[in-house]
Amino acid sequence: MGASCQYVEGQSGVNFAVFSLHAIRLEVCLFEAEGALESTRFSLPHCTDGVWHGFVAGLGAGQLYGLRAFGPYEPSKGQRFNSAKLLIDPYARALQGSTQQLSLEFDYTAQDPHQDLPRDLAPDPVDNAARIPKARVLDWAAEWQAGAALAPGPRIALDKTVLYEAHVKGLTQRHPDVPMSLRGTYAGLASPPMLAHYQRLGITTICLLPVQLFITEAHLLNKGLSNYWGYNTLGYFIPEPRYASGQFADARAEFRHMVDQLHWHGLEVVLDVVFNHSAESDTWGPTLSWRGLDNASWYALEGAGAYLNFSGCGNSFNLNQPCAIQMVMDSLRWWVQAFGVDGFRFDLATALGREPALGYQFHPASGLLIAIRQDPVLSGIKLLSEPWDVGPHGYQLGKFPPGWCEWNDRFRDTCRAYWLGHDCTRGEFARRLTGSSDYFAHEGRSPLANINLITAHDGMTLADLTAYREKHNLANGENNHDGHNQNFSADAGAEGPSHDAAVLALRGQWRRALLATLFCAQGVPQLLAGDELGHSQQGNNNAYCQDNETTWLEWEGADQTLVDFVAGLIHLRHTHPALRHPRWLTGTGCPDVAWRNVDGSTLNAADWDDPSQRSFACLIEVGEDGRLATERWLLIFHPGPNHLSFALPPGDWLCVLDSAQALLVQSPMWSCVRPLAQSITLPNCTVVGMVQPILAPKTLP
Repeated sequence: MGASCQYVEGQSGVNFAVFSLHAIRLEVCLFEAEGALESTRFSLPHCTDGVWHGFVAGLGAGQLYGLRAFGPYEPSKGQRFNSAKLLIDPYARALQGSTQQLSLEFDYTAQDPHQDLPRDLAPDPVDNAARIPKARVLDWAAEWQAGAALAPGPRIALDKTVLYEAHVKGLTQRHPDVPMSLRGTYAGLASPPMLAHYQRLGITTICLLPVQLFITEAHLLNKGLSNYWGYNTLGYFIPEPRYASGQFADARAEFRHMVDQLHWHGLEVVLDVVFNHSAESDTWGPTLSWRGLDNASWYALEGAGAYLNFSGCGNSFNLNQPCAIQMVMDSLRWWVQAFGVDGFRFDLATALGREPALGYQFHPASGLLIAIRQDPVLSGIKLLSEPWDVGPHGYQLGKFPPGWCEWNDRFRDTCRAYWLGHDCTRGEFARRLTGSSDYFAHEGRSPLANINLITAHDGMTLADLTAYREKHNLANGENNHDGHNQNFSADAGAEGPSHDAAVLALRGQWRRALLATLFCAQGVPQLLAGDELGHSQQGNNNAYCQDNETTWLEWEGADQTLVDFVAGLIHLRHTHPALRHPRWLTGTGCPDVAWRNVDGSTLNAADWDDPSQRSFACLIEVGEDGRLATERWLLIFHPGPNHLSFALPPGDWLCVLDSAQALLVQSPMWSCVRPLAQSITLPNCTVVGMVQPILAPKTLP
């Protein structure tokens, strides 16, 4: 699909191929080097199985072009053909021209805000070619060679993976040690100061918010705001050019440089991708590509031509249509093979598995999910899903097929509730701590199907989670109506910034306890970039349109003690296999886990669901990669509200983790182990981790 340089029967030239099952004619418009003047246009001469195609000898890399599609303009029947509108090739690998105002490029003459259905729309006859960016033909062979020359990814096993979710611009825009010219760019993300930070933390895999070319929605333009997160994709094959520093040949070269540098330093790169909807939005949105090429094929529609909206963003791709499946697959393979990325996180991924034959219900064996799973290029990379969307029955946690990892919001909400004083039981918390078997223990899936997180880009930062009870989103221009209302947050008695020492101390204990839980839990932990610094968004839990100091990480004011604590937790996890055990703990037979009450007794069925008691401990005895255990772990969780005396199991214990005191012992020296008293006194909001060497294999006490 798209345009590519080819060598055919002794002639070099460009082959054009564009899908449009319902068009009656497809034209290619060629433009001069600056993109303003059209030099010629021609109709694609052949249509095979809905693909219009033709070879043009003498053209080469660098040629600019756009598309025009001819057919009926009948919105109520699903079609929006308007040949006055220049269209962008869905397979464009590069664009030339501004994308800043593209969300205002409509194909109709008037907008009726009270009209829910498109039946009264009329086509706008004004030609818009002067304003539309032009696709640029690339030499595909050169692109593949550039991708093949990159350092290979480290292929880190899931049980050793620590994810770090970050925004390319926000990560370095305010970093004083990153050169000014590289701040907020791909090159800045892989600059020496950032590489040193990743190494200090011990993270293994950087998950980048969308970097495929995106545009700002019309409602944000009208408010003087911009789309910062990037979940509004226009170019599924194009690195976002606004993150390029200008010090490389183009954004593609700089993106490859970033990937190459990260790979050389043992880090993986995972991209957040948005295939649930496109930047063309709802009925009243812009016509830029798919809508004008074949609206009824590319989008999921109801009988009257209205868009099915599983994304909440106005439209949903028809991901059961072969053309749409092919575009997704070709895009994923392009980023792996031409840019070297190591995996993808799929936004609102339930939408990827909705089947029309089932009334658009989710099915784990949908065509796209099966295609991804069996593809030889994609089979060895990391596949992460956000297992919900906003459509009917959109919550599908634990329902994705084997081979996928899933964001676990149950872990997020349970941990927040447990530590910050909301309703929660020990049983619920223990299930999340040990991999959420109630959701994932089926079809051979392991605890590593979990992506455990406390915070993410969508919601409060860790600092705000422990400083605000309510969201504060007025800056978004929606009267604080946007964003989640149920955050399971707390403020320690003072909403927002405080100078009260007691308030600050409690907030610090909460943060460390939440982080300790994250890195001591079974599954794959994900840290939100900036949480280790203490970054605040002033209570904004939906900062998608805040391209400013609200979201840009503040490095100069970083809490270095917290950075060290997070680094210590990650190192502890890497060092001790009990904290990253890849198989389900059973507690039976030769027990690998045992659970203890405050007095040292075994928890019974009633204890798990007793709302009046929250504190407990677990004993874990597992080895590395199936080998016999060489150490026994005791994890104690005490959310408060008062000091507590906790009975210890027999034996000599070394305390290696105390979240209340920010204490971490990185390399236990067993010769230093001393018998503790038979009990330990814990302050409020504490995770304690103790280790005991095993001199001879034996069962838990």
